[in-house]
Amino acid sequence: MRCVNTMTANGALDVRSWEQPIETGEMPESGAEFDAIVVGGGPGGSSAAGYLAKAGAKVLLIEKEVWPRDKICGDAVGGKSLSHVQELGVKADLESTPHFRVTGIMFSSPKGNSVRVPLPEEDVQRLEAGYALPRAQFDSLLFNRCQKLVRDAGGSVIQGGEVRTVLFDDGKGGEDPGEGTGDARHASGLVIRIGGRGGEERTFHSRELVGAGGYRCPVARSVVESSYGENMVDRDHYCGGYREYWRNVKGCEESSGDIEIHFVDTVIPGYFWLFPVSENVVNVGIGMVMGLMDKQKKKLKALQADVIANHPMFKERFADAELVPGSAKGWQLPFGSPRKKADRQPRRSSMNGIRLVGDAASLVDPFSGEGVGNALVTGEMAARHIQEKLPFLDYQDEVWKVLGPELKNSFRMQKLSRRSWLLNWFVGKAEKKPALQEMMTEMIASKEAQENLHSPWFMMKTLLF
Repeated sequence: MRCVNTMTANGALDVRSWEQPIETGEMPESGAEFDAIVVGGGPGGSSAAGYLAKAGAKVLLIEKEVWPRDKICGDAVGGKSLSHVQELGVKADLESTPHFRVTGIMFSSPKGNSVRVPLPEEDVQRLEAGYALPRAQFDSLLFNRCQKLVRDAGGSVIQGGEVRTVLFDDGKGGEDPGEGTGDARHASGLVIRIGGRGGEERTFHSRELVGAGGYRCPVARSVVESSYGENMVDRDHYCGGYREYWRNVKGCEESSGDIEIHFVDTVIPGYFWLFPVSENVVNVGIGMVMGLMDKQKKKLKALQADVIANHPMFKERFADAELVPGSAKGWQLPFGSPRKKADRQPRRSSMNGIRLVGDAASLVDPFSGEGVGNALVTGEMAARHIQEKLPFLDYQDEVWKVLGPELKNSFRMQKLSRRSWLLNWFVGKAEKKPALQEMMTEMIASKEAQENLHSPWFMMKTLLF
């Protein structure tokens, strides 16, 4: 595979580089051993592999698809992500390609009231507030940078590698658990197939695996289902998402501004979003908890089509818009909301020799649906725990200590957002009350401020006085 990334005269990446193949070097021989094997080349896997390589580890990074490849998402890259984007050397690459700079979030209620929550001005000025750009573009930039780090450190990268079996030292594969609990097993490697059905199989060995293969990650299944016999998919904590790209949507013509979240009456208990991703191109989507979809027998594609064609807030905005052909796709988001009676929250994400990150660990924000930031955070965390040889339970404990308070707050907000009357009242108040708008801005920027949301006295003072 030939690398066709090019540079402009001033040294910036060519703006279409993410649509080109990525050269990842020779494939390692079957039987090779590594300090760590990372499965998945998205934000979680790329960051884990990149941080491990920066620390001197010999890493094998495996991606099931072959670049260029799409990734269905809302496409927002929030402030939490940007320190990792900077640390891994991707920020300058991102800045040199088309993107939308996020300066605020617009919310609307079922009645049509709206409130704008500006992101902190100092973050906007430092270019640290957030971006929106297609994940096909962001993932390519991040993977390309991290795969170079991996190869420079003596590791290897495989594209088009499908995990067939996760190996354990009890001699059993990931789909064939040994006796007792998963605590008695230790990962020892995996078997992958290259080139699809009928392709060659190769085996690679490592005592440290990182599962970053998204909501259907085979490494996650080997931990959650096969090693511990737990349920991986809980439809009350999974969200169905549907996305389309549109051009020429009124109010979305600029290259910076607000992303929009709309609690539309026909969509509740879900929400409808418009996230511009570059000048005059918008990610338009809809999301709803899958358990609630089951009860209401709703189909996201039909709901979205109805909103675009008939809702008074949007039909004029889409009157002259054009759907980008082939962009309509659906996917699942594994929320990080706490489960009742779970041994580990939000669900099990580690065992001997395995750490799960991002969507594979079920860490998508239950209110906003954002997952890139938590994938990058846990990618770095998993790499650090591997380097420091920490017990696997320490990883799960740190993940929940760092992300748990935020995820629990977001889950409470998600449940509140299912009530139309409460949304109408809250947004109506916020529309007229600058102090409440300021509080919402602080909640986005500050974990301490998020805690105030669930203080009854604080909320009473803010909303009623």
